[in-house]
Amino acid sequence: MLLRLVPESTKIPFMTARGITFTISAILVVASIVLFFTRGLNLGIDFVGGSTIEIQTSETADIGEIRKLVGGLDLGDVNVQEFGSDTEVLIRFEEQPGGEEGQKAAQIKVENALKQDIEGVSIRSTSFIGPKVSGELARDGMLAVSLAVLAILVYIWFRFEWQFGMGAVVALMHDVILTVGFFAITQLDFNLSIIAAILTIVGYSLNDTVVVYDRIRENMRKFRKMPLAELLDTSINDTLARTIMTSLTTLLALGALFVFGGAVIRGFTAAMIWGVLIGTYSSIFMASPILLLFNLRQTAFSDEDDGPGQNVVMP
Repeated sequence: MLLRLVPESTKIPFMTARGITFTISAILVVASIVLFFTRGLNLGIDFVGGSTIEIQTSETADIGEIRKLVGGLDLGDVNVQEFGSDTEVLIRFEEQPGGEEGQKAAQIKVENALKQDIEGVSIRSTSFIGPKVSGELARDGMLAVSLAVLAILVYIWFRFEWQFGMGAVVALMHDVILTVGFFAITQLDFNLSIIAAILTIVGYSLNDTVVVYDRIRENMRKFRKMPLAELLDTSINDTLARTIMTSLTTLLALGALFVFGGAVIRGFTAAMIWGVLIGTYSSIFMASPILLLFNLRQTAFSDEDDGPGQNVVMP
């Protein structure tokens, strides 16, 4: 059924819209950066330090009552949410004064209040992340994303031409920045699972981009008289059905996880859904059109194949 929704052959002039898409992307990137520095991210305990307490109630948990109870204990920023079943609740609160002893006292305070006011509650687990650990996690997360982008630049550069490497990295940075902007405006919890989501988005977006780049390279060998803008349109249209089908099936799985997966993975799945949409957009409207801006060599790949015709020419 899904296959019928995607035509096997299309002739959409994507390059004619590159001025509009570049402008839209530039506005979104600038807005994301401004939101990051003004509104900021809702950093989770992984990055700022604090405690988490997992509890289970004998009946369906009243999240509002628990949030009101814990929020009245003067612990600062408190987050209460369901995870798993409707009887399981995750409580998070920020780091307290007094170091490890102060944090332990706050945990005991929360546990006692819960046991006193919530009938049939049981404490399943407690954990504490100190400021040193959270700082190391933040640094390691940024390092992981940076190294991934650097490795991708080197990989694409050696596999294709330097213009392809720069195009892929610009598209990936576009996806990462817009994902950060998405979390800045939604204020969803930004934790280590979101770093994992960003790295997954980078891989997904790169996969789409490489598929298109492979077709561009193939067409540059076959149609050497074709203007580059027309060749890019042809290559994107050749791979469009595959791109849309991959995105749709991925979104179906992520949609099910978002709806039924519970609050614990909701941030991760929200990031992935956003990343698939943005990654598909960037592989079509960013990674390929940007080759025109970087003046892809007319003789690129011409010495790898003796196909008919002359080299691709710039429009």
